[in-house]
Amino acid sequence: MRNGGCLKRTHGCGELSLSLAGLEVVLMGWVHKRRDHGGIIFVDLRDRTGIVQVVFSPDIDEVAFVRAEPVRAEYVLAIRGVVRKRPEGTENPNMATGEIEVAAREIVILNVARALPFYPTEAANVDEALRLRYRYIDLRRPASWRVFSLRHQAALVIRKFLTTHDFLEVETPLLTRSTPEGARDYLVPSRVNPGSFYALPQSPQLFKQLLMIAGFERYFQFARCFRDEDLRADRQPEFTQLDIEMSFVEERDIRNLTEEMLVDLFREVLGVELKRPFPCLTYAEARKRYGTDKPDLRFNMELVDVSSLAGKSSCRVFADAVERGGVVKGIRVPEAGSFSRKMLDELSKLAVSWGARGLAWFALEENGVRSPLAKLFRPPELETLIGMMGGRTGDLLLFIADRQEVAEEVLGRLRLQLADRLGLVDNRQFSFVWITEFPLLEYNEDEKRYEAVHHPFTSPRDEDLHLLESHPERVRAKAYDLVLNGTEIGGGSIRNHRRDLQEQLFQVIGLPKEEAEEKFGFLLDALDYGAPPHGGIAFGFDRLLMLMLHLETIRDVIAFPKTQSATCLMTEAPAPVAPKQLQELHIKCLPALTDQSVKSCRQLDS
Repeated sequence: MRNGGCLKRTHGCGELSLSLAGLEVVLMGWVHKRRDHGGIIFVDLRDRTGIVQVVFSPDIDEVAFVRAEPVRAEYVLAIRGVVRKRPEGTENPNMATGEIEVAAREIVILNVARALPFYPTEAANVDEALRLRYRYIDLRRPASWRVFSLRHQAALVIRKFLTTHDFLEVETPLLTRSTPEGARDYLVPSRVNPGSFYALPQSPQLFKQLLMIAGFERYFQFARCFRDEDLRADRQPEFTQLDIEMSFVEERDIRNLTEEMLVDLFREVLGVELKRPFPCLTYAEARKRYGTDKPDLRFNMELVDVSSLAGKSSCRVFADAVERGGVVKGIRVPEAGSFSRKMLDELSKLAVSWGARGLAWFALEENGVRSPLAKLFRPPELETLIGMMGGRTGDLLLFIADRQEVAEEVLGRLRLQLADRLGLVDNRQFSFVWITEFPLLEYNEDEKRYEAVHHPFTSPRDEDLHLLESHPERVRAKAYDLVLNGTEIGGGSIRNHRRDLQEQLFQVIGLPKEEAEEKFGFLLDALDYGAPPHGGIAFGFDRLLMLMLHLETIRDVIAFPKTQSATCLMTEAPAPVAPKQLQELHIKCLPALTDQSVKSCRQLDS
């Protein structure tokens, strides 16, 4: 009888309703709660469809009542009983099945459960490390089931949308070769090719371009990707990427398709109607107005450049910064003029910790301006400064006088910090924005060379091609990111489809011709055989779901996530392997280097 005997499940626990009253049903699931009321036992039985109350009583069936005595939380049961209306006054409006209960006539204990490290009903208050160690228990929570049900639904909606738009889903390899210009690869040693390694893909970038060259024209994939990089709340070493590529398109075509897909997704999964078109900012404009290329547009508080006034003002702190080639930029924080001196000093320390030389503040009060710098301005200058900022009584004005990139970066971070502190953000809102015209390249001071901002297969804008050799830093890319509520959820570009341009770009980023041929020869050759113009976009599917469901961490939308140190607490991976396995792979493990051994190695090298 431990496998349920002849009982066969007829319904899910959450599928029962008052319309089924009088019907005999067979349920199977876990004991969510057990309550003994002296002569009557109540069990809340849970499966993936929901929870229903089951009643055991000698008046219903004495044998079933006796067999229910040893039942405890998380036991796995099969129950046969009759659906009936709950007695008047005992209904539970907090349960979907709260109008009814099941009068048990037979019970089979399919499996017992020893005392758990925590119970699903308590999981929300349990340390995350313990929840990850016993993730299969944590996932029993109805809230977890809803998350993964919505994840499944989201994937179905996207697949249907792209299929109806003539896309073909194609799987690309997980064992490929290591390539430069990205995050660190996860390497896989080859047993049959001693000394050689595969790399797990950071993205299917090259393969999807090759599919365009192959004439597939429209491809998509829910791709598993791997990056050996430091983790954050919205980052994992392995993740799912929604990958899309199209031939014979321009940037606007890809953005239009993306918006249509997201409108469809949010409507079908959340019942939310998104407004189109999404706003669009250039990279330079986003930095200028919000101090970041990932602006949160759910609130205002834009950066204002007051350098024109500051450079001629009597306040030397401001004037000197402008004379040195810097800027003075500020933000108006509404209704924050009452901040105490202690709070303002804390903001100043925060700004300095982020790289600013200091933070100037002006509190606009009923009886005047409160600020250590107020006396350094002539009254007309101060009045003009407040006017440029749109300041009103009760506001707080914050200024950074520094290099432009520092002023924008620090004010952008203060903007987010203060909006959160003052409750200016509507967490129910979904605010999208496209960021375009990114720099194609940036200079790496450590390596003394240029490197790609996105990846080295991104096409330069046509009007900037003439700058590629002379002023690489001024070249803008045919690249675009999609930002949701201040978080990048996707990015893409139009690709280089001509060999000569791709080779020129490799040369500009300092990749020797021989190395480019060794690493990317297969792609360069393919570009010689009729490569169409093409481009695409990729989304962090896990990150998108995290934001859609208003969750705190990406780990909540991944069934078996890793910790911040890239470990699995449940399986204890990564772990050492047997010496025989290493021998088969022609690998020898060296002892971990200590600080002293690193120092000794450097002395030997010198």
